[in-house]
This record gives sequence, structure tokens and C-alpha cells, in this order.
Amino acid sequence: MLLNVSERGPEHPTPAGGLPVVLLHGLFGRGRNLGFVQRKLATTRRTLAMDLRNHGNSPHGPMSYPAMAQDVLDTMEQTHANPAIVLGHSMGGKTAMMLALTHPSAVKALIVVDIAPAQGGFDRLDLPENLDKLQFPAHLDLQGTNELLRPFIANDAVRQLMAQNIRQGDNPGWAIGLPEIMAAMPDIMGWPQLPAGIQYDGPTLFIRGENSPYISPANGPVMNALFPHHRLESISGAGHWVHADAPRRFTELVEDFLASIP
Repeated sequence: MLLNVSERGPEHPTPAGGLPVVLLHGLFGRGRNLGFVQRKLATTRRTLAMDLRNHGNSPHGPMSYPAMAQDVLDTMEQTHANPAIVLGHSMGGKTAMMLALTHPSAVKALIVVDIAPAQGGFDRLDLPENLDKLQFPAHLDLQGTNELLRPFIANDAVRQLMAQNIRQGDNPGWAIGLPEIMAAMPDIMGWPQLPAGIQYDGPTLFIRGENSPYISPANGPVMNALFPHHRLESISGAGHWVHADAPRRFTELVEDFLASIP
């Protein structure tokens, strides 16, 4: 499956610009959610922010991390961005890890944002099971979308996240593959069983939010086994949406890491 891509790069690219950077968003997000870091990196590098399957403007279909990793690989090849440095947040981080583990030659370096290769990562969204059966009026604007979701989603941040996935105007509705996403939630929250001994030997940076529970000391052994050359950085005061809570510090860590890649 080929994914929708938002591409940015320097106005006058040079051969010394370095490898392209692929950006992968989290659950119920889209490529533009990583817009701040993409704009910063695009001053010197080619960047590709992808909408993962069932998200943004990408096609819909059954979800699993091997399938999503293959989507990213196919899109990298289609856009002549293979190999690349791959950065993924949350669900996008798990997709990026799966890509690096199964197709290591396509990933020259890996950045994983606030997620571990383990069960968990999305339990705080607290979404009702029947959200895909939401009844829409004949017309919706942004304010109406917020009010429509309020009885179902009390958390303001989660409600705003979900609102971006609703098609507004006349004949509104879900713009994403919500039934496919909801059906795949056990797999999205989980982590597949991998062949014994598999690992990614490339340089890897994990970035966690200090106030987020999704990378813990208990994840250390599996992170060491799968990504033996990783390092972990924690951003003070940040939660799960690290790039939104501390954009400048986040970008600084990413740029420093990229500068260290030959």
C-alpha cells in the first residue's frame, strides 16, 4: 500500500544534505502532526511525513505492524527515499521499529519517540467502543465537531486529536478508517512475537517524556536485545506527546543525533 506523503526539503538541496528523514505519526494522528520538527529538519534535509494506513489521506485496510512497516518501505521505494533515517512517535514508533528489524538495510538510523517494543502505549485514550457508529448531522464546522464528540470523549486533548479525523462541511463523517483501526486495537496496543535473535544494529535513539509511562525500566532488557546500539534520552516535564510538549528540546535532540550519523 502506498501512503500519502507530505514532503519538504531545503530550497536549494545539495549532495551534502544527508539522508532523507521519514516521519511517522501516532495513533489517530497524521503526518502533519510532526510539522514542527519537519519544518526544522527540512531546512537542510529532504523530509517525508507519511500518513499511516487508515489515517490522514492514506488508503484503508487491515492493520498490523508488519503490514504498516511494509507500507512505509513501499512508499520509501516509490519516492526514492530508500535508505532513510526513520523517526516514529507512539504507533509510528512501533512501525519504525518493525521496519528497522525486518528491513534493516532501508533504515540507516532510527528514532523512536515515547514507545517501547512491548505491550501498551495507548490505554489512556479511553475511547468508547461504538465511536465508529457516531451519527453525523447534515453539516458540521469545527465548533460543531467538538460539541458532537464531547459526550463521548471528555478529555480535551483526545477530543481535539479525534476532531481532526472528521470530514467537515456538508455530508460530514469519519475521514479515517475507524472500523479498521478499532478492529486492530489489540494488535496496535501489542507487539508481535519476533524470531529469536532478531535485532537492528544501526544507531538508535529513544526519546521519552518524563511524565509518560510508555518507556519504563522494565522495557530495558528487550530494548537492549533488539536495539543493542541504542541510547535513551528523557525530556523533563514532557508527556506522551513529547514533540508538542517540548518542541525545541525535542528538535535539538533529534538534530544532534542526526549530526552524529555518518
